[in-house]
Amino acid sequence: MSDPTEPDATANVVSAVPQWPVFMKPLLEVLSDGNAWPTKELEQATLDRAGVSEASRNEVLPSGGYRARNRIGWATAYLLRAQALSKPARAVVQIEPTGRDLLTRFPNGLDKRDLETVPAYQAYIPQRGKVPGELLVPAAFVPDVDEDPTELIEAGVEAFAAEAAAELIRRLRAEHPDFFEQAVVDVLNKMGYGGTEQRGRRLGGSGDGGVDGVIDQDALGLSQIYVQAKRYGEGNSVQRPEIQGFVGALLGKGASQGIFVTTSLFSRGAAEYARSIQTRVVLIDGPRLAELMIRYRVGVQVKQTYEVIEVDEDYFE
Repeated sequence: MSDPTEPDATANVVSAVPQWPVFMKPLLEVLSDGNAWPTKELEQATLDRAGVSEASRNEVLPSGGYRARNRIGWATAYLLRAQALSKPARAVVQIEPTGRDLLTRFPNGLDKRDLETVPAYQAYIPQRGKVPGELLVPAAFVPDVDEDPTELIEAGVEAFAAEAAAELIRRLRAEHPDFFEQAVVDVLNKMGYGGTEQRGRRLGGSGDGGVDGVIDQDALGLSQIYVQAKRYGEGNSVQRPEIQGFVGALLGKGASQGIFVTTSLFSRGAAEYARSIQTRVVLIDGPRLAELMIRYRVGVQVKQTYEVIEVDEDYFE
């Protein structure tokens, strides 16, 4: 007699690939054994647990990947966002207490709305509100079949960018301050502030006079922009005194413009002060920094390119 706690390999076999939320429950059930699973083995075990047919497993996306594995990948990504899972090593996943709690609270299956009850999921991708320092949490991307295909493509690209942006900030916060300072200079160089010769450089050290980098606007360095880079953790906003200190450092160097960059946010007082002074200080917070890194390809790479085809009207004239 078969173990009633194990799924019957012949029962509940589905003929189509379930949407990604359906995979969250079987994925968590597989991981509930407490082991750290390599992703490829986890995919196979999750497909078995979900009763996905062999034909469905072999469905291929237009891009060439397997549809079922792609959807398990999305389920994994959202559970990681909720800190229901963790990655102890590359391509290895294990369950966390939040994951076990989700299984207990939602024994009949999970959807995105259930994840939204988890604080870690709500706070994963902060976005600026209209008020400086205000955080807005965007709804995660879930395709709507009634949407225009072009909108779906654009929304999909935005979803990938949002995931990359959140990961960029997480990685920058985990790196050494020297690395972060150099990354900021690299972004500004890529933006063209140092000219074609990329004349931006990190200063660093105790003798930097309160600035972390400088960009020569001309070959002789007659016009310079100074940079301050603060690698702050989540919830630790840059306050007005830090901006005042940076402005003082600029005045000490005879500079009239500077750029203050952080992995966090700026408080309302800091933003209002920067706007009120004669010295020109540009503030770049974490979401804006991640956006610039993606736009100028610093710390990221293009994974895949899709082509949208339309009829060439000139050909038929």
